[in-house]
Amino acid sequence: MTNQNLYLDLNVLQTVPSSNINRDDTGAPKTALYGGVTRSRVSSQSWKRAIRTTFKDSGVTTGIRTKEAVQLLADKLQTLDSDLDEEAAIAKSAAVYGAAGIKVSKTNETGALLLISPGQIEKLAQYATDHDELDKKEVKQVLKSDNSLDLALFGRMVADNPELNVEGSAQVAHAISTHEVVPEFDYYTALDDLQADDTSGAAMLGTIEFNSSTLYRYANINVNELIHNLGDEDAIKGVADFIKSFLLSMPTGKQNTFANKTLPNYAMIAVRTDTPVNLVSAFEDPVTSKNGYVAGSISRLEKEYKSTLKFVDEPVSTTVLSDSKYDSKLDGQVDNISELIKQVTEALTKVVQDENPND
Repeated sequence: MTNQNLYLDLNVLQTVPSSNINRDDTGAPKTALYGGVTRSRVSSQSWKRAIRTTFKDSGVTTGIRTKEAVQLLADKLQTLDSDLDEEAAIAKSAAVYGAAGIKVSKTNETGALLLISPGQIEKLAQYATDHDELDKKEVKQVLKSDNSLDLALFGRMVADNPELNVEGSAQVAHAISTHEVVPEFDYYTALDDLQADDTSGAAMLGTIEFNSSTLYRYANINVNELIHNLGDEDAIKGVADFIKSFLLSMPTGKQNTFANKTLPNYAMIAVRTDTPVNLVSAFEDPVTSKNGYVAGSISRLEKEYKSTLKFVDEPVSTTVLSDSKYDSKLDGQVDNISELIKQVTEALTKVVQDENPND
């Protein structure tokens, strides 16, 4: 860990065609009022869920968020001790969580969703198997170690025992369109195949609201906090995994209806040692165009980036990956996502090593 602040800013522009990837309680796409106009919006929770799913698909170990943590631990206990029957394993598991200060209901569920890593389950089971008497401090220590990447990034709140809280090292903003959006509606009908010759009308009809947009997506990582949660080497690898998943993930709302899976048009990643900076102010005055929004959004974003240098330090490094159709005016351009990740992680590693030359 470094003695100075160390942050990573991820700025992404991404066009999404007709879609409804994140719905509100009425089924309509979520929106936000910004700069006096309505914007398309995708919640941070929705995109974090997509990132966690991408982690799993790419082989990154992730935690399990569940109210059935007692059953998870009981299953692991039985694999370590074949003499334990189901009832005894459940009782032992509940006692372990109780020792950590986590309340368990009569139905053997935690009061709220608990995010727990596979490593923590493994070590809790091993500890409970090796010790007839449970030491509360040692049980809590197990639950505070071996964090999975998603747990280290997004944190954990345990209302029953704040000692077990994990401070999240990443912040993900709600994505919003760089321009105004106007809601549109698709009116659809369906015919009954067995009544195809019936001219009396459709067997089902309805409407669905959708929009299309160029989204500004932003996230940051407190690298020191991530190192605290994971350790130096795992943290740098975790940054690489997060960058890739952030760029390539997308929430799956109405995906089968709209097939709206796109890739980013532009990504700018800055390594900073003073403070993270969200560049959304570039779009407070909404982009207007009759020929697409991406080019104008890139220009606005890079202008805002340069403008912020009046208030904050120049980043240690700024790396840009842009679709070949669009021009970037910044230095530090790369040709592909692998080179982007390589340059960013090398910049981070250099800062950490310069601060800790003997490590």
